[in-house]
Amino acid sequence: MDSQEQQAEFQYDTGGETTGPMAGFDEQKAREGARLLLEAVGRNPDEAGIYDTWNRRVPEMLETLTEGARHEEKPVMRTFEAETDSLVVKTGIPLHSMCEHHMLPFDGVAHVAYRPDEEMVGLSKLIRYVRWQSRQLTTQEALTNDIAMGLAEELGARGVAVEVTATHMCEVMRGVETSTETTTREQAGTFSEPDRDQFREAIRRHGTTSDGH
Repeated sequence: MDSQEQQAEFQYDTGGETTGPMAGFDEQKAREGARLLLEAVGRNPDEAGIYDTWNRRVPEMLETLTEGARHEEKPVMRTFEAETDSLVVKTGIPLHSMCEHHMLPFDGVAHVAYRPDEEMVGLSKLIRYVRWQSRQLTTQEALTNDIAMGLAEELGARGVAVEVTATHMCEVMRGVETSTETTTREQAGTFSEPDRDQFREAIRRHGTTSDGH
């Protein structure tokens, strides 16, 4: 991940008008783009074993992996009356996303904590929400912020904290070609020091259990 890289400003030819990124998913453009990329690396798009790559598999993959950019794909976050105002912590949520700088994956785990106000949500919804947010071209920093701010809005929570630890294939496969972990943290609303301590301890216990010690 190149944190110093500036985000590109995309402009589309609309007869002189400048717009932002296009909404929705364009299967035809994905098909054409995948075919051109194969040609760019010296492969014949029509050869056996490759035709379905650009014609079907890559467009289907991209549609799935960019669901987080489309609001209509967001999981329904049905809430119910809060039974407690105690901190709710969910650790070790699998996270898979794509670097917007290189279109290579980064993956790891997300840890989420929130203190309910009047409403709570089923624990599985936290997993679904993280998965939805992560399915887009983004950076780890932006994704961590999107999860925290989004959950705070969805749940009307008093406070939300999110920690993400991930390995970036754009570092592993190119550039420094080294596998390391990057950790980002974000919070929204009010999160007290005891809340932070409880969250950190839950993450520490998860790490200990994951390491088998």
